[in-house]
Amino acid sequence: MAEKLHFELVSPERLILSESVDLVTVPGKEGDIGVLAGHAPLMTTLRPGVINVDDAGRPQRRIFVRGGFAEVTSAGLTVLAEFTVPIEELDRATIDREIGYATEDVNDAKSEEARQAAQEKLDHLRQLLEAV
Repeated sequence: MAEKLHFELVSPERLILSESVDLVTVPGKEGDIGVLAGHAPLMTTLRPGVINVDDAGRPQRRIFVRGGFAEVTSAGLTVLAEFTVPIEELDRATIDREIGYATEDVNDAKSEEARQAAQEKLDHLRQLLEAV
């Protein structure tokens, strides 16, 4: 039997998932990262996107995340997400609301760096809206 990856997904409010799975794909800042058991250690920031959780014999689970960090250690993968929602619970109204927040962040940015970061988040949310 193949080795399993211990995966924990944590939001500011609570522990969302803590289980052993086959594969988790996270939306890293530089692109999607697939993590299996035994993956080399790494840490990355997350962009708004979808975490895919794969485990043999179970339907794939998809969870939208907005920002946060992912860390791979010898103990497994831990994702600390700013905001999470299962993709099946995501609807146009929720995404529209998040786009509104991101638009406010762009307009309220105090520096060019902050404006660029907020604009990037807004662009990702618009892409997600197209996918839903």
